[in-house]
Amino acid sequence: MDRFRVGLSSDFRRPDGSPAFPSFDLSPLDDDARIEWNYVPVNDGRIAAADMAGLDALILLAGRFDKESFPGDGQLAMVARFGVGYDNVDVAACSANDVALVITPSGVRRPVAVAILTFVLALSGRLMIKDKLTRAGPDGWAQRGAHMGQGLVGLTLGSIGIGNIGAEMFRMAAAFDMRFVAHDPYADADLAKALGVSLVSLEDVFRQSDFVCVNCPLSEETRGLVNAERLALMKPSAFLINTARGPIVDQAALTEALQSNRIAGAGLDVFAHEPSSADDPLFMLENVIVTPHSLCWTDQCFAEIGAADIRAVMAMIAGGQPEGIVNTDITSNDKWRAKLADYQKRFS
Repeated sequence: MDRFRVGLSSDFRRPDGSPAFPSFDLSPLDDDARIEWNYVPVNDGRIAAADMAGLDALILLAGRFDKESFPGDGQLAMVARFGVGYDNVDVAACSANDVALVITPSGVRRPVAVAILTFVLALSGRLMIKDKLTRAGPDGWAQRGAHMGQGLVGLTLGSIGIGNIGAEMFRMAAAFDMRFVAHDPYADADLAKALGVSLVSLEDVFRQSDFVCVNCPLSEETRGLVNAERLALMKPSAFLINTARGPIVDQAALTEALQSNRIAGAGLDVFAHEPSSADDPLFMLENVIVTPHSLCWTDQCFAEIGAADIRAVMAMIAGGQPEGIVNTDITSNDKWRAKLADYQKRFS
């Protein structure tokens, strides 16, 4: 029987073969007689072309998929990332090989916005130091007056980027009665106005904000965007929050700013190198809250991301365009469109 063949990168399962993320429901793949699926090895952190032969689609977690990962048979039509970050995928190579790169913005919009606001609340309320004081007993309790939290009303929440996640962050933060500013060269001005967000220069986001939140993708344009010069523009009472990608921030410059109390603190879910070394100087500081690139990870988050990737597979089988295509040029690619037409003929 003719089948649409799907690969899942092997990091979706544990060494014992059990699912790494049980909330990712694979039953739609199992239940559809048109689909055959299997795990694709991730060796030395990347997907090899030899293991991709005969596949129509790949659902990719953390492994690298570069120009050497494409099989020579030309059958692959889609790489679906589990999430929205795609710095582990060679986008240009996807287009050159007639392959759509798809991400799942619907799955992470609310969970990442919640993660950002978790940092805002924890930093403003001095949560970590108060936890430490409580555990220290009466001597710790006696110090609580020296660690007064900061109310949010009237403070400025700033965002570098006002796309899918940045916009959701502002929607959710509306109840805090804060002032909103953002910088995004691709911003939808009407959306910003509807959200009550003032669009300002990048430098003004740093100057004006009490919380500077990084909500842009990693690219050559944004790598190192949060550097020493821009950190120096921040208020001494301000906090930096990064839930996007570590290399957007010059980590050495941030460490220096935190060590010297140039800024009040930071909430970081992402780092320059992951996994981070246990002796990273950042982790010695009490004005930083750190999480291992997983603050947004919940059962609901992973269930929706997985469902979005499954929907992308189902759209392809029907000969349709999946949502969340990154390399939008592919939609006018005759060879890719021919693959869709072939799927529609064979499977619909």
